[in-house]
Amino acid sequence: MKKKLFVLISAMLVICTVFSAAFIPADAANYKNSVKVASKSALLINMDTGQTVYEKAADAKRYPASTTKIMTYIIVAEHVNNFKRTLVPIKQSVLDKLNGTGSSLANVATHVGQKMTVLDLLYSMMVPSGNDAAMVLADYVGGGDINKFVSMMNAKAKKLGCKNTHFMNPDGLHDKNHYTSARDLAKMAQYALSLPEFSKITNTTTYYVQGEAYPLVTTNYLIDANRGANYYYQYAKGIKTGTTDEAGHCLVTVGSADGYSYLGVFLKSPYNADPAKDVYGTMIDAKELFRWSLTKLELNQVASAQTPMGEEKINLAWGKNSVQLVPEKNINAIVPKSFKESDIKVETKVPESIDAPVKKGDVVGKAIVYYNGSEVNKKTKLAEVNLVSSESVDRSGVLYVISVVQNIITSKWFLVVIAVIVVLLIIYIIISSVIKRRNRRNRRNIRRYRNF
Repeated sequence: MKKKLFVLISAMLVICTVFSAAFIPADAANYKNSVKVASKSALLINMDTGQTVYEKAADAKRYPASTTKIMTYIIVAEHVNNFKRTLVPIKQSVLDKLNGTGSSLANVATHVGQKMTVLDLLYSMMVPSGNDAAMVLADYVGGGDINKFVSMMNAKAKKLGCKNTHFMNPDGLHDKNHYTSARDLAKMAQYALSLPEFSKITNTTTYYVQGEAYPLVTTNYLIDANRGANYYYQYAKGIKTGTTDEAGHCLVTVGSADGYSYLGVFLKSPYNADPAKDVYGTMIDAKELFRWSLTKLELNQVASAQTPMGEEKINLAWGKNSVQLVPEKNINAIVPKSFKESDIKVETKVPESIDAPVKKGDVVGKAIVYYNGSEVNKKTKLAEVNLVSSESVDRSGVLYVISVVQNIITSKWFLVVIAVIVVLLIIYIIISSVIKRRNRRNRRNIRRYRNF
């Protein structure tokens, strides 16, 4: 059974890899919409193409609160081979570190002196956002040194390309030196989604830890049909919430429908300590942006590999002055459903001219594709693609020889050599002239002497 499951997962990964290869990496389009985003930072990325379709202060440093636990999960998953069979001793000394912090807990304390599986601890950390589970896992993977674990978190963040991230703990409790950005958190989440059990665990609303009578309950109302009330959104999946006074409400989640999936990151939505007055702006933002992206945007071919994007002057070709340039491959991007061909603008980066011979498919330059439709705030970059020659062009031998001669004649070194030769000739003429005058003078002196 395990072997069959491994084969199935492997096949799915291969299919995803092949499918994603059909897309050109795209930049942020940031399409205009009517959603009033309450979060101070927000980012929405299409997971199939990697294209950002909306962002707001995505690189600003923010306190992540418990969304930190996404990275905690990553480090644990990379250092534990078997979640179900690996047992972790629950130590009171580790739990005591949370005394007085007002931490969210997952009843790990009831297992002090016993052992819990890594799987149960991961559920305890990600579903009810248990800081106790996060600390226990960090202590275990760090070999009894939580600071070592945090160093591993920072090293991994750097490896993932996070530029505005620094961790001070594994649970997300506030520290002025503990921060990230929406873009960095998206990189962590995208990586975490490829790890074992992550999607399943983070999309779980209730879970029973072995030996406990009461279930763990999710803090993510967006995915909880029973307790989510108006926050519930049927197309949402996972991932992690977070809240502190300083961080406000935070959320990382996925919205999927009709073959499209979007990763959303929302940080620093207003938080009110009074539950009766508090509003989860992050979840409202997620619902509205998911609804907009899933209904108003679609994947479309914005340029074809057969459509010329420019003409390039070509040298050394007999009877051929230029060659047409086409994209290296079809360009697919997420665009508004109201997309028209006239909305696409192309800027090319090519040399002034190229020399034959040129083979069909040779890279000549680049093209930057922009969307300039009415639904965007400004001209926005969709993709950058290589421009290639649409045909093969042979080099003319006669024109090549003429070109070589011209290059030699007009080259700096040729001119230098000519100049040196001219100078030497001038010197030779001067010296010759001096010698001739001297010889004539000598001959006159000799004749005069003979006359005496």
